[in-house]
Amino acid sequence: MKLITKSLFVLSFLFLLTSCSKDEELLIDQQEVTTSTSADLIVEDVFAAQILDAVNEYRASIGKASFKLHTPSKSKAIEHSKYMASKNEISHDHFYERSDYLKSHGANRVSENVAFGYRNADEVLEAWLNSPS
Repeated sequence: MKLITKSLFVLSFLFLLTSCSKDEELLIDQQEVTTSTSADLIVEDVFAAQILDAVNEYRASIGKASFKLHTPSKSKAIEHSKYMASKNEISHDHFYERSDYLKSHGANRVSENVAFGYRNADEVLEAWLNSPS
């Protein structure tokens, strides 16, 4: 489960990539989070922050503004990561529902990138940059 959670938590980053900086409370039902999942997600917060830093370095190199953490995006990313882990598959299921929710909570644009099996933030960024779409 830890490997699946780690690999899928990168999805969280997709929702961190909004240009909104409005702070709102994290919308996670704490009863759903087990001790092992909580520990995994704490570790993955570090990984997600590293990915955000790598993306922002790249954006700065091409003259673009940096992305900021958007708390409702993080919440939706965690929910979707749990959903994918429960199905044992990567998906974009229910993307438009997440997108509509995030737009109603201040996101200007929403896109989704899912990464699986990468060892570090630089590998994730490189894969996304080389993605055909």
